[in-house]
Amino acid sequence: MHIIAVVGGKRSGKTTAVEMLVKGLVKHGYRVATAKHVSQKDFTIDTEGKDTWRHTKAGASITSSVASQEIATIRKVDTSTYKINDIIENFKNEVDIIILEGFRKLVEHENSITKIVAVKNAKEALEASNQFKPLLAFVGPFSTKDLNLPAPYVDVFTNPEKLIRIVVDTIESVPK
Repeated sequence: MHIIAVVGGKRSGKTTAVEMLVKGLVKHGYRVATAKHVSQKDFTIDTEGKDTWRHTKAGASITSSVASQEIATIRKVDTSTYKINDIIENFKNEVDIIILEGFRKLVEHENSITKIVAVKNAKEALEASNQFKPLLAFVGPFSTKDLNLPAPYVDVFTNPEKLIRIVVDTIESVPK
């Protein structure tokens, strides 16, 4: 299983890059999962007053909602001590590629996870080139073409296939 992290500041283009990657990788025949870091402290995917919310309020630590086309599982756990492997366990043996959006602090020193960095300015790009290894590409509203950085810049709006090709080539270069 291959893991790619898309990191960057707020409104830097992370979600757009993830969308383009998922579309392209699925088109190439890969089974893809995504995980999105949500930084709001009291965020919940559940809806107050709904049955699953009521189940959790009653004390259930895991609640699943099973519909005709999907299953949603909500686990009430303290994620403050989570490591990358805790997140990856959710997808084990079900996908070929996991794309992580965010999780900057968890992936920063993980050399086994390749990174795509979304940047809004030159300062962010230069800091990221020192901070994140290995780097696959830069994306986002700021082009890093003229900065001579260790990874190419890809405009995912005009050339998403370039980013997909970089990822596919990286995956295919890893011995099985």
